[in-house]
Amino acid sequence: MNRLADLKKSGRKAFVAYIMAGDGGLERLSEQVKFLQDAGVTAIEIGIPFSDPVADGAIIEAAGNRALKEGITLQKVLDELASWTFEVKVPLIIMTYLNPVVKFGIERFAKECKRAGVSGTIIPDLPYEHRDLVQGAVRQEGIALIQLVTLTTTEQRMEAILQEAEGFVYAVTVTGITGARDHLAEEVRDFMKRVRSKSSVPVYAGFGISKVQHVDMLRDDVDGFIVGSAIVQAFHDNKIEELTPLIDAVTAPSSV
Repeated sequence: MNRLADLKKSGRKAFVAYIMAGDGGLERLSEQVKFLQDAGVTAIEIGIPFSDPVADGAIIEAAGNRALKEGITLQKVLDELASWTFEVKVPLIIMTYLNPVVKFGIERFAKECKRAGVSGTIIPDLPYEHRDLVQGAVRQEGIALIQLVTLTTTEQRMEAILQEAEGFVYAVTVTGITGARDHLAEEVRDFMKRVRSKSSVPVYAGFGISKVQHVDMLRDDVDGFIVGSAIVQAFHDNKIEELTPLIDAVTAPSSV
């Protein structure tokens, strides 16, 4: 995850792409990763399908359901990543819910992630107060447990979370679930500024980011952007090339 810190120092913005593993078949995953890294993304979140995705909107939930029908499991995804012979040039981050990790076995999860070349993990329903359930095991394998902060996070709790943050901070732009949106609330800018001023690691805006105008609105207040629903839908519709301008808008060098 050092690449993310180096990018922040350079002043360039990061683009983290989310994809649902196994949507359309697990054999598509390597093709999707190759396309995204060739398109210039900074890191890739690989979602693990789950039957009760409480943080996800309709698009990602539907993708997860399609993947579950394909028989996709956490083990199958990690085995697929470990089998790749091409060069993975960007950090891979596993995004999963807590129940699959507990069922899989937390220490086993950490070791299998390392074997698969995973750099970090995001577990949105793991409360910060219970991070020790997972953090020790993944940290021992050199894997970052990425923390989330939201518009409703109290100042005291935010400061505690940011003290523990590693890799990057996932700063949620909405008070609801994931999903592409036309507009972001004006309060989001102040929130991002506040988080960034207190964080020693990069701060990335996620949930609802789907348009160049969202990037333009928050560019000066964050270190990067996380795009999920728009990418998942584009892959499903075989229109992923249409998102290249959004990737370029984030990753292009500043003209200033």
